[in-house]
Formats: sequence, C-alpha cells, structure tokens
Amino acid sequence: MNRTPVSSSNLSSVGYNKNSRILEIEFNDGRVYQYSNVPTSIYEGLMAASSHGKYFHRHIRDVYQYIQIR
Repeated sequence: MNRTPVSSSNLSSVGYNKNSRILEIEFNDGRVYQYSNVPTSIYEGLMAASSHGKYFHRHIRDVYQYIQIR
C-alpha cells in the first residue's frame, strides 16, 4: 500500500485503501499496522488533523481491530 509521509512526533506515514477500508500506519520506530473497517471520514480526519498523533489516539487506537505487518 502506498503511504503518504506525515509530520508527527509519533507517526511516519499513512495509507488508506477505500475499497477494503484498510488504514495503514507506519510509526516513527518502523512498526507498521493495518487497521480494518476504517471509514473514509476517519482517514480524512487523520490527514487533516493539526496533530496526527492526537487524532490517532482519540479516534483510531483501541477503536479498530488491527494487525502488525512489520
């Protein structure tokens, strides 16, 4: 999945597949997670947020199921 770099103290890059509703997040330490059944509005909110890390913690972490892929 192609990811877009983001400016964050926690996140490195973010990708999203609209068809499968998979959100992929790479953290600054190199770990990559895929979150399932994420609505497009959540992805758009993450990308538009002034703080990507805060948005992630409030709206994604502990809300959507995930797997670590790296």
